[in-house]
Amino acid sequence: MPEPVPVHQDSRETLTFFAVGALFLIVVPLLNVLPAESSWLHVSDFRLNQFGKFLAFAILALGLDLIWGYCGVLSLGQGVFFGFGAYCMGMYLTLQIGKESVYGSELPDFMVWTQVKELPLFWYPFKSFIGGFLGAMLVPMLFATIFGFLAFRSRIKGVYFAIITQALAFATWLVFNRNETRLGGTNGLTDFKQVLGFRLSDPSTQRGLYILTVLALAASYLLCRWIVSSRAGNVLIAIRDSESRVTFSGYTPWMYKLFVFVVAAGLAGLSGMLYVPQVGIITPAQIGVLPSLEVVIWVAVGGRGTLIGAILGAVAVNYGRSVLTNYFPEAWPFILGGLFVVVVTMFPDGLVGIIRKLSGRKKTHQPLIKAEGSTAA
Repeated sequence: MPEPVPVHQDSRETLTFFAVGALFLIVVPLLNVLPAESSWLHVSDFRLNQFGKFLAFAILALGLDLIWGYCGVLSLGQGVFFGFGAYCMGMYLTLQIGKESVYGSELPDFMVWTQVKELPLFWYPFKSFIGGFLGAMLVPMLFATIFGFLAFRSRIKGVYFAIITQALAFATWLVFNRNETRLGGTNGLTDFKQVLGFRLSDPSTQRGLYILTVLALAASYLLCRWIVSSRAGNVLIAIRDSESRVTFSGYTPWMYKLFVFVVAAGLAGLSGMLYVPQVGIITPAQIGVLPSLEVVIWVAVGGRGTLIGAILGAVAVNYGRSVLTNYFPEAWPFILGGLFVVVVTMFPDGLVGIIRKLSGRKKTHQPLIKAEGSTAA
């Protein structure tokens, strides 16, 4: 029997993760509460909410890094799974508006002005928080299981898989834009009032959502690190480097691809679920082709195949977007595209690679998978 090979853990990176995690979990909320608003140490409610959105995006980036950075499968449809999670939670929040809606009806406003007489059946599970939570996690994973099984079992890979996932994102965007879908059409779902009885307009509620997002990001990171440190993680890396050798070693690559694809979809759904109550809106524009491409840029900028890089890239790029769009709103797509080109051509290891070079550390190599009489790498 082959012996499992332990993955080298970078203790310095781990220490950095927990130090930064403590900063975001403890220090930032305290700076939002304790210092006076006039103090330069004060973190405003707006800035705290913005950080919460960035960290929700980091969970989405972690999922893509898991499947692309470690397994070598480029998915251009992660925005779809993000959208499924966001819409499931958005449906729950919409039903909590109740009589506080513009029309004072139990039905969502968009159903009133589109002359829908009764709530569609598929909305009923989302009357409870449990339904919204389970839907946000299970719907993306179930869809990814079906789609991934059909794609990976048919041995679709490489650029062809990227193309069909991009086509999936475009098709989903078209479906969600239609009023007949009963999901708000191009306007999406918005004007949320409360979650579990807590007013979303209350700064303390937004603070609680921010803390919950930090905890979810930490748990997502630990889950991903556990996966890549396991025997299955070694197989994923070997598939990325040479899928044919993995097959010859007696493994079934498509099953591992399906597994990591479903996990990435679940993380995307979790990201969408946390994003919606903090931002207050979800529309089809946030689940199409362009948002899915942006996730790829986040991971590339941060450093593919590092996990920490995915988090760093998501936060850095989105923070840069919030700053630069204030001054050059129309130029942002060109800036983003130029950033991707520069990173791919000049800094292929992303920000993490730059930090490692500056600190004089070499990139750690993942171990090979050793089977009886053969090696898959």
